[in-house]
Amino acid sequence: MTTVTDGKAALGPPGGSAEQSRLPKIVPVRHPGRWAAVAIALVLMAQLVHALATNPGLEWATFGQYFFDPSVLHGVWLTIQLTFYAGLAGFAGGIVLAFMRLSPNPLLRVTAYGYVWVVRSVPLLVQVLFWFNISYLYSRLSVGVPFGPEFFSFSTTHLVSSTSAAVIALSVNEAAFASEIVRAGLLSVSQGQLEAAAALGIPRRRQLLRIVLPQAMRTIAPNAANLLISLFKNTSIVSLMAIMELFYTVQVIYGRTSRVVPMLLVATAWYILLTTLLTIFQYYVERRFAKGATRALPPTPAERVCLAIRDLRAAAKDEGTPR
Repeated sequence: MTTVTDGKAALGPPGGSAEQSRLPKIVPVRHPGRWAAVAIALVLMAQLVHALATNPGLEWATFGQYFFDPSVLHGVWLTIQLTFYAGLAGFAGGIVLAFMRLSPNPLLRVTAYGYVWVVRSVPLLVQVLFWFNISYLYSRLSVGVPFGPEFFSFSTTHLVSSTSAAVIALSVNEAAFASEIVRAGLLSVSQGQLEAAAALGIPRRRQLLRIVLPQAMRTIAPNAANLLISLFKNTSIVSLMAIMELFYTVQVIYGRTSRVVPMLLVATAWYILLTTLLTIFQYYVERRFAKGATRALPPTPAERVCLAIRDLRAAAKDEGTPR
């Protein structure tokens, strides 16, 4: 065997060639900038944690007192409900609008485009106030023949409650943005695949479900998750309608107790926690639809931890094995 000592190759066995007797010295690549960046990041994180832990103005005792308060939990649950119903209705409407935009019918295309154009042009706050005051604009609604006799009519005063108006406003706004996300995902699929499927005689419905949607979801899923997270945070806008969602509940509490900062921290912590859960859900959805794009799926965080533990055990076992 040829050994390397102090960068000089020792002579090999008799009869060996000169090239075999000269082994290169392997020098690891140095990354001083990377280690400096890591050190700076650790120092900044330590300073941030120290500032949050020692600042008396944050009042962590008050934070702990109200984090699981029943009124706060009720606000969290109402926020989740608003997000769920508005997200479900918004994405359902967005899918319909996306197919209307891609329809060969010019009337459907113009109608969908006009809807998206108007909704995206009007701020969400204005939309919420509009639907909240719908009874002022239309005191009565009737059902009958257009421009003809009415079959029956009803008052809108108690028809749309504040919670219903919030869901409608959030859903209408969500549908406009979701339609563009779905349309972009459908357009990302190569037209040649549809032509090949049509040449093989595959029905249009099967083309959509088996060929288009699985590939389009790789583009739709990340953007749809971001839109859902934005919707979850935008539910705080409906606090103007005195709906007891999370942010309005926190406002009521700090208006009564004058503990503004700790109550805002309570709302922030809940928003971060629920956003983290949505992010984890997004990760697994993206991983599910990446099966056809990669040969081997990347390990999940839990699998990474198990692999790291296994590697540590293997390293410890190798160190304890006598040589």
